[in-house]
Amino acid sequence: MTDSNDLARQVRSVSRLTGEFTLRSGRIANEYFDKYQFEADPVLLDKLAERLAVLIPEGTEVLAGLEMGGIAVVTALARHAGLPTAFVRKEAKKYGTARLAEGAEVAGRRVLVVEDVVTSGGQVVISTGELRKLGAHVDHALCVIDRQEGGTQALADDGITLRALLTRADLDAAAS
Repeated sequence: MTDSNDLARQVRSVSRLTGEFTLRSGRIANEYFDKYQFEADPVLLDKLAERLAVLIPEGTEVLAGLEMGGIAVVTALARHAGLPTAFVRKEAKKYGTARLAEGAEVAGRRVLVVEDVVTSGGQVVISTGELRKLGAHVDHALCVIDRQEGGTQALADDGITLRALLTRADLDAAAS
């Protein structure tokens, strides 16, 4: 099994970009982590999923991946965990099944929300609220990277404990 430092180095190596990037907040950054690069690498994604599987809280019945990056992560994770998976949209489609959560049923079940990267935690809070309206019992979220920019506290304020495989500090330490 790959150790955390080696995993952080691999994630940093494939996903760290330099240049000028406008972030969702509108802030300009000269460094950007392109999460889709580690999600698109099947070998690295499988290593991440293997390590994430041990962080799944006991009693979890369904893994719920958030659109879009959480979908790749939750699919790989389900392989290691042997748990059914739901794919959670940002909003329900107006056609077809018109569901917010596709795949495994979430109503009445203990659901673990899975995301690739957590920054402010905003989307996890929104999606968790929607899953709870559907009858899911959600009190944990799991992510590959916690950017350590307030997401953990925002989730805690909403009754959600965040478990992260890697943090921004881990990625920064991997530079040396």
